[in-house]
Amino acid sequence: MSEPTAVLVLEDGRVFAGRAFGATGHTVGEIVFNTGMTGYQETLTDPSYHRQIVVMTAPHIGNTGVNDEDPESSRIWVAGFVVRDPAPRPSSWRSRRGLAEELASQQVVGISDIDTRALTRHLRERGVMRAGIFSGPGLLDEAGRRLTDQDLLDVVAAAPPMAGADLAREVSATERYTVEPLRGPVSGADAVATVVAVDLGIKSMTPQRLAERGVRTHVVPATVTADEVLALQPDGVFFSNGPGDPSAAVHEVELLREVLDRRIPFFGICYGNQLLGRALGFGTYKLTYGHRGVNQPVMDRRTRRVEITAHNHGFAVDAPTEGEAVAPHDGGRYGRVVVSHVALNDGVVEGLECLDLPAFSVQYHPEAAAGPHDAGYLFDRFVELMTSRASKESDAASH
Repeated sequence: MSEPTAVLVLEDGRVFAGRAFGATGHTVGEIVFNTGMTGYQETLTDPSYHRQIVVMTAPHIGNTGVNDEDPESSRIWVAGFVVRDPAPRPSSWRSRRGLAEELASQQVVGISDIDTRALTRHLRERGVMRAGIFSGPGLLDEAGRRLTDQDLLDVVAAAPPMAGADLAREVSATERYTVEPLRGPVSGADAVATVVAVDLGIKSMTPQRLAERGVRTHVVPATVTADEVLALQPDGVFFSNGPGDPSAAVHEVELLREVLDRRIPFFGICYGNQLLGRALGFGTYKLTYGHRGVNQPVMDRRTRRVEITAHNHGFAVDAPTEGEAVAPHDGGRYGRVVVSHVALNDGVVEGLECLDLPAFSVQYHPEAAAGPHDAGYLFDRFVELMTSRASKESDAASH
């Protein structure tokens, strides 16, 4: 390779030289790796990757270009993008633009032509950490001189860590919007249920999956109050995926406790799972390198079925994985809880189910755009939880 045009600098001082990919300049963030062999467009536009530099472990990225149908949000959220061999040109009838062009147009700094296998092994051994990508003007000081590796490392060291970061409000919608049930035989003329979805970094496919089941979804900002949620008369409340440290999400946890106290059916995904754990009184902790990809095996303990699932999380719930436990918050007022799902690679908690409240959550992504659909039944479970509660209330009122 000729003279490198970009460098990747890790917080521990390791440096990788490569080529500029996408925009030039510099970017910093927590560097993480994604093991998916497909779905890079969905990854780039997932708000959960806010302030993270994503390394794709699959070597060839960009083959299918970029289209206007697959984004999970209105923009790219990753702080930076790292690939080994970018496709020189896209090859898909759905493609509208090349990947490098899209990254450049949205000012996303990337790097290519580096050994992503060595980088991934390094992050598995040392854990995810802060990093920076520097190219073009990002490699130069004000006088136009090349910055030293130590200069670049100082920039990385000044970046804020992910631990303690409260980021949901930075990615959440600012105004409420509604996703109506899909017309046709699924929904008929009216909704089977109304859900208030708290947007902590929601992916567009989540309300889509609910709409396919005849559900009307009001997506509301992360700053929503309990009174505003109740005013929408929800049959159920949903907490989405999102970025940041769940221990910093004080407002969201208090909101969720209001939902639980009113026994409104609740479903949480990813960040929503972590927040349910914290609302119940369990702790959360940061994983060494997290789970990110579309090939993670998880067991549903209710059925003993193993699902291949899509993940994107760097934190996890600290709850007993065997038997029933009493939720620790406020002397156990939320009753019994079980860990409903567990990761088979490392035993991490992947789901919670309340036995005395209509609430459950999973750590992975059952909407699984560009991923397996093994866990799609969880949306059916949520609908069943809401409709069965409504049926019981109707029967009670008639008597």
